[in-house]
Amino acid sequence: MAQVKVADLMAKNVITAQKHHTIDHIRKLMQNNSIHAVPIVDSENVPVGIVTSMDLSDEHKPTTPVSNVMTERVYRIPQYNGVHQAARLMRNHKIHHVLVTHEQELVGILSSFDLLALVEEHRYVPKNKK
Repeated sequence: MAQVKVADLMAKNVITAQKHHTIDHIRKLMQNNSIHAVPIVDSENVPVGIVTSMDLSDEHKPTTPVSNVMTERVYRIPQYNGVHQAARLMRNHKIHHVLVTHEQELVGILSSFDLLALVEEHRYVPKNKK
C-alpha cells in the first residue's frame, strides 16, 4: 500500500466554494453532490479553508457567510506523496479530509473513507495464522 500515491486515490473533481458564499449554498452543494466537505478556495484555486457537515449547525442563519464557520487550518498534501503519509496526517490531527495540492493549487481531496476503501481492497492474511 505504501507505493500507492495520493493522486491515485483522491477525488479529482472537487466541489469548492469561496469565502463569500453562504451556509445555505454550502448545504445545497453537500446535499446535491452527496459530500461531507467543501474546500474553500481563493480566486487562484488555493485552499484557504474547509467546511464540513459538522460545521453546519442549525444555529447559523442560512445567509451567514461561509467565512464565519469555515476551518481556516487546512491540512494539505502534495499529490505525489504516498497514501500512508496522508493516513498518518489524518490520524495525527484527527481529521477526515486532506486537501491535495500541486504547487499550492487544489487538485483533489482525499477522505478517510477513500483510505478505508483501499484497505478493504488489500485484504491480508494474518502472519500469526495457524
